[in-house]
Amino acid sequence: MRALLLLPILAAGIAIGGAVPGIATHTQGALARLGLGPAPAAPSTPAAKPDDHDQPAKPAAHGHAGEEGEGKEHGEAGEIHMTAEQITSQEIGTASVAGGTLSRHLVVPGTVTPDADRLVRVPARVVGTVAEMRKRLGDKVQKGDVVAVLDSREVADAKSEFLTAGVQAELQKINFERQQKLISSQATAQVSFDQARATYQESQLRLDLARQKLSALGLNATEVAAAAKRDEATPNQSSLRLFPLRAPMDGRIVERKVDVGTKVGGEGDPADVYTIADLSTVWVELAVPTTALINVAEGAKVLIGTGTDEKTLRAEGQVVFISPFLNADTRSARVIVALPNPDQTWRPGTFVTAAVAIAEETVPVRVPRTALQTLEGKLVAFVRTDEGFERRAVKVGRSDDDAFEVTEGLAAGDEIAVANTFLLKAELGKAEAGDDD
Repeated sequence: MRALLLLPILAAGIAIGGAVPGIATHTQGALARLGLGPAPAAPSTPAAKPDDHDQPAKPAAHGHAGEEGEGKEHGEAGEIHMTAEQITSQEIGTASVAGGTLSRHLVVPGTVTPDADRLVRVPARVVGTVAEMRKRLGDKVQKGDVVAVLDSREVADAKSEFLTAGVQAELQKINFERQQKLISSQATAQVSFDQARATYQESQLRLDLARQKLSALGLNATEVAAAAKRDEATPNQSSLRLFPLRAPMDGRIVERKVDVGTKVGGEGDPADVYTIADLSTVWVELAVPTTALINVAEGAKVLIGTGTDEKTLRAEGQVVFISPFLNADTRSARVIVALPNPDQTWRPGTFVTAAVAIAEETVPVRVPRTALQTLEGKLVAFVRTDEGFERRAVKVGRSDDDAFEVTEGLAAGDEIAVANTFLLKAELGKAEAGDDD
């Protein structure tokens, strides 16, 4: 019997109201997954869905006249009398009207990639053979850590040249100082003194050149000299041929290029030993169509989300680069978003959805889209009163993905219904249909 009573109400609801202007369904879904828009609410009953403004209300907890002497009473046109218990039971949410920010977003797909500024390779700086691989895949390293050791004849020659030059320079220094004392006492000829001085200066020059050669290979002259002294005590364990490879920055070993015994550094040989990445910050590469590119600016905030399942990841990044060149095939521009990744949860290669903020405006009165319904071709809101709610016509201005600016009809501080407002629309339509009878 109750179902039969609801049929004319449904027809009346369809006749007098339409849908509130909104954005495309697929865009709403993408924004909802990113946390920027309201997610579709679960239906109160199988026959009533919150997203369908024209569906009739589910049978309320109140009775009609003669049913336990309790029910809604409708006052003047546009008023709906409801008790607080009835409002709660039908899950009609309310909120105070206030100002806010309207934010419009551009939703585009993207891919997580390593930050190119935080991705380095450990090169084999000399020709040699890998003697030790001290780090495994996944190991964390700090700048300056020895990650591998090479056995190199080139290194041995450079070290020998430096050590020999150091010994020669020391001998020539002693000879020069002796000649200097003799010339002051006129015990030697000026020619001998000049020759000793020239030889000493030449030996110093050779020592400086040998030291610079070590520096070019990444070796420290002081450490080489200290190692040579240690080798004098253990001649069978000479370190003359060994060349340590050090990590150029903090990070994690993400790729191993060679094994122990591999020749490196020569023509046709591998040039790198490891790849180190610092994934505390990653990039998200977006392909933005030409038509939307004018709205995207460097520094814009971007909400990134996977939107795949209940374990959806969300984070906020920032546009750091917009390519001045377009892809010849897709006619889109490469946009780079820097995304903090302190927990290493964003893995390079992950496909994501990005919502780029393209406009933000502050308005004095902002209401969610779910608060407005269409009655008799006009947008209305339902304002909370002591007896329940009253219909109030409103005019809207600017809008964003999930809210409107109200220019007339509401003021800051008004309490309005913001959830399940379609139930109030249906109840009002039912009352007006009863008046017509």
